Amino acid sequence: MPKTVTKKPMKTRTMPYDVAQQLRTAEEMAAYLDAWLDEAPDDAAGIARALGDIARAKGMTQVAKDAGLSRESLYRALSADGNPSFATVLKVARALGVKLHAEAA
Repeated sequence: MPKTVTKKPMKTRTMPYDVAQQLRTAEEMAAYLDAWLDEAPDDAAGIARALGDIARAKGMTQVAKDAGLSRESLYRALSADGNPSFATVLKVARALGVKLHAEAA
């Protein structure tokens, strides 16, 4: 009688996804932020995280320097638990080279 060979199921390997690695151009960064502003305009924490993703893509140290903030305070302000002031959001947007705009709803 032949011996039955059972194969072990292959384990699925996953890796954490980091959107910052996908944001390579200024256009991609602006489109990403614009999508957040369009799709979740009331999600202030999400929009702050989106700014943080873009800042990580550009380099937090340089963005912090350009915004006139310490790197630590920038990380804290743009984290999931952060609550940046509007002034900080404006400084970061300027340092990132993106513009916020308004249109009639």
